[in-house]
Order: sequence, then C-alpha cells, then structure tokens
Amino acid sequence: MAKEATKKASVSEETIAATRLAGGKRNAEVQKGIDRNKAYAVEEAVRLVKARAKAKFDETIEVAMNLGVDPKHADQMVRGVCNLPNGSGRTARVAVFARGAKAEEAKAAGADVVGAEDLVDIVSKGTINFDRCIATPDMMGLVGRLGKVLGPRGLMPNPRVGTVTMDVVNAVKGAKGGSVEFRVEKAGIVHAGVGKASFTEQALVENIKAFVDAVSKAKPAGSKGTYIKKVSVSSTMGPGLKIETGTVVSATPAA
Repeated sequence: MAKEATKKASVSEETIAATRLAGGKRNAEVQKGIDRNKAYAVEEAVRLVKARAKAKFDETIEVAMNLGVDPKHADQMVRGVCNLPNGSGRTARVAVFARGAKAEEAKAAGADVVGAEDLVDIVSKGTINFDRCIATPDMMGLVGRLGKVLGPRGLMPNPRVGTVTMDVVNAVKGAKGGSVEFRVEKAGIVHAGVGKASFTEQALVENIKAFVDAVSKAKPAGSKGTYIKKVSVSSTMGPGLKIETGTVVSATPAA
C-alpha cells in the first residue's frame, strides 16, 4: 500500500510539473494532440487551431512569417497591404486627410475621421482616435509634419501600401475591414491577423493563402537565399503551429 501511495504521489508530482511547464491547465489542454516540431498542411493547421480557440471572446487567427531578410538594409525592407478575400473580421477606425470633394467621398465611404489642417492640428497634439490613416497626395505636405507622431505607430500614409491615393473610396472600404497592412520587424518577422475563430475553415485558409502570397510578391531585390523560412498560425490564446510552406504558396519565391 505504501509503495502504491508513493507511486501515486510521484505521478501526481510529475503531472503537476508537466502542467506548469505547459503554462497551466488550459495551455496543457490545448497543447494535447499538437506536435510543435511538425509542419502541417494549412487545412489541418487551421482545423487544429480553430478547435483550440476556446476563449470567451472571438479569438483572432494570426499568421507569422519568418523571412530571410535583414530590415536594417533599405533594399531588404518588406512592406505592403493584402486585401483579404473574406475580410479580417475587424472593423478599423479610419482617418482620412483630404479636402473638398475627396473629403466628402471619404465620409460617404464610412471614414470615421476626416479633415485637413484641423485634423493635422488635433493629431499633432497626440490625439489619435483611429487605427488606419489615409491621405490624398496633395495633403502629404501637411501630413509629413506628423511623421514623429504617426510613424512610430505605423500609421504614416504611404503610397506603397495604397494609403496615399486619390481613390479614397476604395482605400477606406479596404481599411474598414477587408485589408491588412504588413511590415517586417527587426528580427525578419511579418505577422498579421487574418480572420476570427468564428470564420469557416475555408475562409481562413483562403485568407492565409492570400496573405502569404502578398508577402511573397513583396520580396525585395536585396533578399538572397531562402526568402520564406517559416510560416505559422495561431489564435490569440492558442498554440502556434508550423505550416508547410508548399501548401500556402503556389511556388516558393526564387532565391
């Protein structure tokens, strides 16, 4: 009996240690059936991630990509915008710097904040009540003064990602939920939310493929060797799963 009790105590201690290592009971539960070293086909990865998104809120499904670039070099910067075929599931607050007819078009398209000099003055004082920022080309002389305020937040309008444009209607509609911007970080990682756990598996797979394709097409001239090193998917509160690169891009970008 003593030996059996000792064995049960030992097993209990091992279980507790394993649970702590996994980050708690909830994390231990969601980790079951997951091989952190395996690269899954995108469809299987999405299915596993969705099945483990059990939070009380609609978790965001996120994609992270490790790229073979060094952002310290200007010719290796990766930046762009991706129009997700099934939307992001998130409605962003959009500000538009425009005058006259373009300002009216922006308001009609659903922009949350529209203005010119008045908006520049508000933002320069540190009041930023928006998530995305768009400007018409003629406004960039004024908006350029806000670089120190908008730049660190990743909100500075840029023609490369379609946020400096005369087509404010489509820019606003895209920013309101159908598109996501991406920019490589210091460690060579690009990530973005590509939907919600409530989306269907097919919708998420389509969004993931669209995002990876957009990043693939944004390969800079200075990138040498393997461009897309790793792709992974996760939910806000769930584990990350590696994705087989071949299942999310039609062809690996040339070295």
